[in-house]
Amino acid sequence: MEIISKLKKYQNKEWLYLQPKGELDMACADEFKETIIEGLHKSGSRMLWLDFSQITFIDSSGLGVILGRYRELEPMGGKIIITHPHEQVYRLLTASGLHRIIDIDKPVSVKYTKEGM
Repeated sequence: MEIISKLKKYQNKEWLYLQPKGELDMACADEFKETIIEGLHKSGSRMLWLDFSQITFIDSSGLGVILGRYRELEPMGGKIIITHPHEQVYRLLTASGLHRIIDIDKPVSVKYTKEGM
């Protein structure tokens, strides 16, 4: 899995920005997890920004990596945001309930309804 990694300033804080490319599934979940852990350790940041514009699929292994990082960062005042998910990925993220604890951008193609607002 190819992952672009850099530090970005957002909301007056340093965020570890990661843009993974491809499918986030069991085959690459461990690599993704290690990239996040190493990046957070090197940067000293507790803020994780995941740009999912290049993610075409995510399974329970990928969701587990995100949830695990949330459980590590949240007690330390950390935060995770997910931006630019494709509609199919967004539906999986919300079906899993992650949207209740992590800020996730809605894709432009998702229609707003009374329940979805």
